[in-house]
Amino acid sequence: MGRPKRHLLTTAEETSTPPTALDPGHAIARVTKAEGKNLYSVELPSGKEPLLVELPSRFRSQIWIKRGGYVVVDLSAFGDRENKLGGEIINVVRDEKQWRKQGYWPSEFVKKPTYLDDSEDDESTVGKMPPTEDSEADE
Repeated sequence: MGRPKRHLLTTAEETSTPPTALDPGHAIARVTKAEGKNLYSVELPSGKEPLLVELPSRFRSQIWIKRGGYVVVDLSAFGDRENKLGGEIINVVRDEKQWRKQGYWPSEFVKKPTYLDDSEDDESTVGKMPPTEDSEADE
């Protein structure tokens, strides 16, 4: 039998609002890859090598994390153990717009524009017919 709905609502409510400040040892990270078995590769703002983090059981099958999303990672969670894990996910950023307004949001994680610049339209072949054999012979 699955968990009661109250657990889902409690978990969703905990992650809906950003905290006023991050605790020492916590960092915001971008998810780069789902490794499987509730493990994710994340990229820290420092841009070093990817870090392997674990999703705790309270989030499993309740909140889904997509590639490119942001999470709060506790880097000191697995510091005393000898394994590949570099931390544990303690919060999932759901309302990115609200989180970006906080003072602790890393400046390295800038919002990428959805649309391309107009300057790249000259090189684009979208909507154009393929070249014919006559035009290839002229060149």
